[in-house]
Amino acid sequence: MNAPVKILKPWVKPTLSPHRVGVMNKFGAVRQHNHQADLDGVAIEPLLEQYGSPLFILSEKTLRDNARRLQRAFATRWPKVRHGWSYKTNYLNAVCSILHQEGSWAEVVSDFEYHKARALGVPGSRIIFNGPWKPSAILEQAAHEGAQIHIDHLDEIYALEQVAKSLNKKVAVGIRLNFDTGYTESWSRFGFNLESGAAMDAAQRIASSEWLKLTGLHSHIGTFVLDLRAYAAQARIMAEFMDKVEAETACLIEYLDIGGGFASRNALQGVYLPPDQLVPSFDQYAEAITGSLLEATRTRSAAGKTLPTLILETGRAMVDDAEILVTRVVGGKRLPDGRRAAILDAGVNLLFTAFWYNHQVKPLRPLDGIPEETVLYGPLCMNIDIVRNSVMLPPLNVGDALMVRPAGAYNNTQWMQFIQYRPAVVMVTLEGKVEVVRVAEQLSAINEYERLPESLRLPFPQGLPE
Repeated sequence: MNAPVKILKPWVKPTLSPHRVGVMNKFGAVRQHNHQADLDGVAIEPLLEQYGSPLFILSEKTLRDNARRLQRAFATRWPKVRHGWSYKTNYLNAVCSILHQEGSWAEVVSDFEYHKARALGVPGSRIIFNGPWKPSAILEQAAHEGAQIHIDHLDEIYALEQVAKSLNKKVAVGIRLNFDTGYTESWSRFGFNLESGAAMDAAQRIASSEWLKLTGLHSHIGTFVLDLRAYAAQARIMAEFMDKVEAETACLIEYLDIGGGFASRNALQGVYLPPDQLVPSFDQYAEAITGSLLEATRTRSAAGKTLPTLILETGRAMVDDAEILVTRVVGGKRLPDGRRAAILDAGVNLLFTAFWYNHQVKPLRPLDGIPEETVLYGPLCMNIDIVRNSVMLPPLNVGDALMVRPAGAYNNTQWMQFIQYRPAVVMVTLEGKVEVVRVAEQLSAINEYERLPESLRLPFPQGLPE
């Protein structure tokens, strides 16, 4: 009996096909459910129809919840706590007013921000005045109104002495410190350095002044600080310096202001772990800071001295997740490298933080199709206008709306009137109503501050080429 003839199939070069989350693989296709159609129960799509796209939307509930969680985390661990709302993080009147209603003071770094806080009804005595440049006029107003002034450099000591003398008033001040925590890069540009002795020199200079009184110490160790050890070191170093200053100058330090820098739950570019695993909670920040302070000040009560007030200037972690940016797709294309690209009506002119965050991006409705790597561009005629350099999304059509979040920190203060108008900002209130908190920009607002010489008005004078 003859053996059966084997028929060999032609040889095919093997290939490797990576399995991507959400795309077709040997287990089939995974349908995407990662979309969000509302904010605090209010549908977003009708808001785009009413107020236009792009559109910023604030959540009053999230902002108030954040403020209360921060206060509770620290107040349950330290007897006297004060929060100063960082105006530079987001100085929309609605945002500032909500936080002032929750008990926050105003923390400002310029005459503009000082005037803005006063216009909102914040008394000077509830304003913390930081920053390297305080013009004489605003310095005089702040001293007269009892603001908490933090001195940044020696020239400011001299300037404030002249102001106090002209007011015939002894002015209480704090000094800003900079030092090495061992865990963060030292912000040596601001304040007086502790290791070099400049901070003690400044303290002694103020203590010897007829017109100034040193009552506080301030420092700010950085931004988006994830290492809790940095804050523990900061608290210990400031408490130790407080004891030395009081011993050498006979001043009484009433407060320690540790600044801000708490991270929000945004995704830093170049960081592997997701924010939920990486970013400490308010309770974790509070435990590290107050635990270190309690250890560093344990002998203070025995010596008959009161514990200093602990001041926080948290901004980013308070407001970032309380605001979103919604934007529509206006076009699409394939890039030379094969990647899909979508053009949005919002770019880095509105979302400045796109330069260092990989913001979360969600469609407002379920989208069909296989997700693939997509680049999200803004509408600007600039090659750097990239909202997301890489994100997995299903096919996008013109008119599709995307939610970008968190977007509450620094975008409404660093946005630019560049090429495009700045859009409206609305807020979803606790009652579920939608309030406009900033109207969309128009040409009249931009032209208001310009002046056109008569010789440049149309029609052009005779003799000019057409």
